[in-house]
Amino acid sequence: MTFAFFLGAGNLIFPPLAGFLAGENMTLAMLGFLVTAVGLPLITLIAVAKANGKIMDLLPPIAATTLAVAIFIIIGPAFAAPRTGLVAFEVGFKPFLDNADATFVLAGITFTTAQLIYTLVFFGISMVFALYPGKLLDNVGKVLTPILILLLVGLAATVIILPGSPVEAAVGDYQTNPLTKGILEGYNTMDTLASLIFGILIIDILRKKGITEPKAQTGYLVKAALIAAAGLAFVYIALFYLGATAGDLAAGAKNGGVILTNYVTHEFGTTGLVLLATVVTLACLTTAVGLISACSEFFNELLPKISYRRFVVLLSVICATIANVGLSQLISISIPVLMTVYPVAIALVAVTFLTERFAKPEAAHRIVLSVALFFGIIDGIKAAGVDVSVFNFMPLHAEGMAWLLPTAIAIVACLMMKKQQATAAVS
Repeated sequence: MTFAFFLGAGNLIFPPLAGFLAGENMTLAMLGFLVTAVGLPLITLIAVAKANGKIMDLLPPIAATTLAVAIFIIIGPAFAAPRTGLVAFEVGFKPFLDNADATFVLAGITFTTAQLIYTLVFFGISMVFALYPGKLLDNVGKVLTPILILLLVGLAATVIILPGSPVEAAVGDYQTNPLTKGILEGYNTMDTLASLIFGILIIDILRKKGITEPKAQTGYLVKAALIAAAGLAFVYIALFYLGATAGDLAAGAKNGGVILTNYVTHEFGTTGLVLLATVVTLACLTTAVGLISACSEFFNELLPKISYRRFVVLLSVICATIANVGLSQLISISIPVLMTVYPVAIALVAVTFLTERFAKPEAAHRIVLSVALFFGIIDGIKAAGVDVSVFNFMPLHAEGMAWLLPTAIAIVACLMMKKQQATAAVS
């Protein structure tokens, strides 16, 4: 179930394009991508287990609530959840349509007819699954995931067995900074942010299954994290290789979904397209169900007067609405937001593992996260196209990771605080 929750839209569309652009530097780019798209989600799930689901408890209540709301909105109705429906449409359904771009105007707004109908049906099905959270483990884990895994293994095998085009030269930032570019590209999966939420959701599901001991919950969550990480790494490596050896099939592609579609069409024709449509639809559907469920649980606890089921319906409607903005527009809008929030999420995971080593854990959490947020905002503004050349003197600013060094210094300073106090006590 955990693997299926993570394997969604971004996991399928970003690796092929990254592999194609990285070309001969594919190995370094792939390693960077695996750091933020596999390593960080794995570590984050373990951090959530370590904190028994209370990973933000050392922050001021207002700050913790604000951060949680921001994360839930990003991975829920604003970006990640609508993107699942869009990718399922673009890759899993649109290739079968003769007139996929037909539009109509309603209340002065232009809609793509097929996309609107598809997203309404897609999020309608997601809503039905999410309305019965007690059956989520059975529905997703035991039914959809085995089918999904079999289809992905088949796709990966063809990528390895069937010969592709020669790997070409790297393009753009992949020429000079393939590792860093791969790391930043991994942000787009949003899996580290999702881990903060999915970890809490899995603990809640375990409680409903009668597993109430914190130690037992931690054990199950760590095992689930390792299984999910292994599965994701397998998928990413295969898709990176597919993109790097796509050749002319990737010419002019704006996203990895086009590369994936072209590859499958070239190798298997209509049968391959049906297979791909099934893989993408299942992957996106399971992720949408997990996101809508988690967000509804959270907002229900925040506003208990509104029931969980009402939130499921409301969020499903919002997701279907935002999905009609379009895939390219949604991705471009999300990048500056992710550049701002990701450093805070990574810093939160780091301080969670170091909590026992801080002399003043509460102060350390607040200081480190404040530093990460400040410099994350600078990276986010830069990604939005605002001129922030005044910060060019900062290490890694050009690469979009200006937050890293200041945050590391803040962590070390908070750790040194304890050493100084210990030395004073001995004296």
